Amino acid sequence: MSRGGDIVVVHTSDVHVAEGPGGAAGLGRVLATAGRVAADVVLLAGDTFECHRLPDALLEEVAAMLRDAARPVVLLPGNHDPIVADAVYHRPALKTVANLHVLGVTRDEHLHFPALDLEIAGRAHRDYRDMIPFEGVMPRRARWRIAVGHGHYEPVPDRSVRARPAWLIGDAEIAALGAHYVALGHWNRSARVGSGAATAYYSGSPDYAGTVNVVRLGAAGVVVETAVLEPA
Repeated sequence: MSRGGDIVVVHTSDVHVAEGPGGAAGLGRVLATAGRVAADVVLLAGDTFECHRLPDALLEEVAAMLRDAARPVVLLPGNHDPIVADAVYHRPALKTVANLHVLGVTRDEHLHFPALDLEIAGRAHRDYRDMIPFEGVMPRRARWRIAVGHGHYEPVPDRSVRARPAWLIGDAEIAALGAHYVALGHWNRSARVGSGAATAYYSGSPDYAGTVNVVRLGAAGVVVETAVLEPA
C-alpha cells in the first residue's frame, strides 16, 4: 500500500494507442506519472487502443511499457477496442503481460485485490453495438469498490431511441453501484458528473486533458486530485 496508508489509483481513459510515430507515447506518459505518484493500480477506462488493426511491433512496445510499469494495470475494453474475435487482447504480445488485467478477458468483470481490500468492477464493451455500461449490480465483496464504465453521461438517459450507439450512463445507475469511486471513459475532457450520490469522474484523454486523475482511498475517504502528465 502507498504512503500514508492510502490506496492510490491512477485513472485515465481514451489513450487511443495507434499506428504511427509516437503512437504509444500517451500511454507511456500515463505510466510514468503513475510511477511518480506511487500508484498501487493504474485504471484504463476504455479506448486504450484506437482499433484492433495494429501491428505486432506496436503491441510489443505496449507490452514492454506495461511490464516496466511494475504495478497492476486494469483495462476496460471500450467502444473502439471491444472484445471481438480479432481483439488485440488475444494477440501473443499482450497475453504474456502478467500485470495486465483485462476485464472480460483475462479476468471476469469483477477483480479483487485482497492485499488492498479493493475491488474493481466494470462491464466491458463486447462488440460495436449499443450497450448499457452499468447493467446489474454485484454485491460488494471488499472494503473499497471502484466501478468503471465507458459511455456517455446523461442525468436521466432516454433509451427509447436505440438507433445510435450512445452507451448511456445515468444518475440512478451510478448511485446504485455502491462504489466509492466511479471511473468513467468516453469523454476527452475531465469532469465530475452525477447527482453527488457517488464520486464519479471522467478523467479525460491524456492528449486532450494533459492530466490523469489520482484517486486516494483511505482515512479521509475518497480524495480525487489531478496530476499533470510526465513529459514525453
